[in-house]
Amino acid sequence: MRNKLTLVLGGAGSGKSDWAENTVIQSGYDKVYVATAQAWDEEMKAKIHRHQHQRGNTWSTIEAPLDIVTPLSNARSGQVVLLDCATMWLSNHLLAGSDLATEEERFITALRECAAPVVVVTNEVGMSVVPENALARRFRETQGKLNQRIAAQANLVVTVMAGLPLVLKGQI
Repeated sequence: MRNKLTLVLGGAGSGKSDWAENTVIQSGYDKVYVATAQAWDEEMKAKIHRHQHQRGNTWSTIEAPLDIVTPLSNARSGQVVLLDCATMWLSNHLLAGSDLATEEERFITALRECAAPVVVVTNEVGMSVVPENALARRFRETQGKLNQRIAAQANLVVTVMAGLPLVLKGQI
C-alpha cells in the first residue's frame, strides 16, 4: 500500500466507511478491522451487524472501543489496519471520563509507530451549527483537533461526500 497513513473524513452516511473498506480490500494485504463502536441499543446493534455482514469473514476483527493502541502496536507488515472510527473512539473516552489529552497522545504515537499501513475513518463534525450544550461543544472541538493531528501526520487525506472521494492531501 502506497500510503502509510490514510485519513478518511466525512459526515454521517457519507459513504466514508465503504470507501475506506474498498481501499483496504484493493491493497491486497491481510485486512485487520479495528472496531470502536459499542452496541448500546438495538439500532446500533443492527448497524454493527450490517457492517460485519458486509465485510464477510475475510477480515480479522478486533473490538476496541477504548484501547486502540494495542491493536495498532500488534499490527505487522503484510497487514493493513482499518480503524473505524476515531469519532466513536473519542466519544467512548469522553463518556468514560478518560484523560483525553493522554489518550489522544497515545493514539497519535501508535499511528506513527505502527508497522502496518493504517486507514482511519472519522467524522467531520465542524461543518454544522454550534452545539447548544457544553459537552457537545467540547466533543466538537476535541474531535476537530484530533482530526487535524491525524491529517498532519497522514500521507493521504480524503473526504467523502455522497460516496465520492475528494483528495485533500496526497495521491490515491
